[in-house]
Amino acid sequence: MGEILRFPERDHEGAPSIPEPLWRELVGRELHRERTERSERLVDVAGRAGVSMQYLSEVERGLKDPSSEMLQAIAGALDLGVRELATRVARPDALALAA
Repeated sequence: MGEILRFPERDHEGAPSIPEPLWRELVGRELHRERTERSERLVDVAGRAGVSMQYLSEVERGLKDPSSEMLQAIAGALDLGVRELATRVARPDALALAA
């Protein structure tokens, strides 16, 4: 698989700006945050999800773009639904507003 080249985005004045993170990076951060907040080990969550520890680690680091089935398995191993995970990623403040 090739390397992703990111072209620098420009602000309205033409200066380079920081590129937006990829969806897989945001999902991975949220999965990692949830796992570590629960004090769970990679090996335990991976075992419940039916994936390898290496694969889960790569998903958490934003290196893998999991299929919807894999995402459902991993989220489920953390007692999350895919919809809740997507909401957290898309609108990190949504859960605070709903509470």
